[in-house]
Amino acid sequence: MDLPVQSGQSLGSSDYIVNIGLGTPKRTLSLIFDTGSDLTWTQCKPCIRSCYRQQDPIFDPTTSTTYSNVSCSPNECYELSSATGKSPGCASETCIYRMQYGDDSFSVGFFSKERLTVTNDVFQDFFFGCGQNNQGLFGNTAGIIGLGRHPLSIISQTAPKYGKYFSYCLPSTSSQTGYLTLGKIGLPNNVKFTPFATYNSQGKSSISFYFIEIVSIIIGGRQLPVFTQSTFKTIIDSTTVITRLPPKAYSILRDEFRKMMSKYPTAPGYSILDTCYDLSGYRYVTLPVITIVFGGNVRVDLAPSGIVIVISRTRVCLAFAANDYESDVGIFGSTQQKTLEVVYDVGGGYLGFGPFGCK
Repeated sequence: MDLPVQSGQSLGSSDYIVNIGLGTPKRTLSLIFDTGSDLTWTQCKPCIRSCYRQQDPIFDPTTSTTYSNVSCSPNECYELSSATGKSPGCASETCIYRMQYGDDSFSVGFFSKERLTVTNDVFQDFFFGCGQNNQGLFGNTAGIIGLGRHPLSIISQTAPKYGKYFSYCLPSTSSQTGYLTLGKIGLPNNVKFTPFATYNSQGKSSISFYFIEIVSIIIGGRQLPVFTQSTFKTIIDSTTVITRLPPKAYSILRDEFRKMMSKYPTAPGYSILDTCYDLSGYRYVTLPVITIVFGGNVRVDLAPSGIVIVISRTRVCLAFAANDYESDVGIFGSTQQKTLEVVYDVGGGYLGFGPFGCK
């Protein structure tokens, strides 16, 4: 089942959005899709504490004939602890979820069941969060779709139909359209698969995240020496814009990139990006090819839109950044995933990459 993927830029978000239907009659909602979390939630009336401004009408459960709250006793309520990293609450015998993200954005509300519509496919009794207190960097979207692998994620809840299998392609620019495909449909032959890694992290259960191993990074045909001695575990995340590397690995990549870009004038850094260039005097620019090598010797050449990020019409920056500590888990972000066919065989335990998935 294919869903169009759009940049969230028009809704004030740096993430990517898809539309799903919720309720009876169906209400269409524009939600950020997130491979780094599990719980799907949307803002709900009456917004007991706080709702931010969104483009779609806020979902009103009183107008749906298929909505119901989840009580505090079922197993699904207790499963919120591992799905969100926070113990559920209980108010008037209704289960309360609490979801907080790495940027301190959060959603709190009623844990509920509703009729979910994905294009023409309908799923009854879909567990989701009916947000009553929501604040953070969600732009004007209506909430989040959790694509993690916890039992409460949309991937697990729709497994009887789609088989815990999905793929997507993130477009290179805000004017292009990508896709999110639920189920194994028309997979191209040039996709190469790396196994998911295991990692015991504190707090949220590791079964939720998609861990992979970066074995090497090659830039301009030169393999970076830091990776000859070790690998490091990485989360692939559709809602983290910039890939994060261990500080030592990042500094070597950055220095090599600067050598290969030495003919272009530098520009001031931007936010966490410290390697930027002023390209106002250039019609054509040659970027060094960057190849990420994952476990199983899966080599992925990044598109130009995955190497630098455009800050303005004439200013670009290297689209990588360093973690605070060498021991921090890395993140393979959305910028580096652009134009790739990214395939999640959740049941089989593999992540696939294929070139030229979209523009």
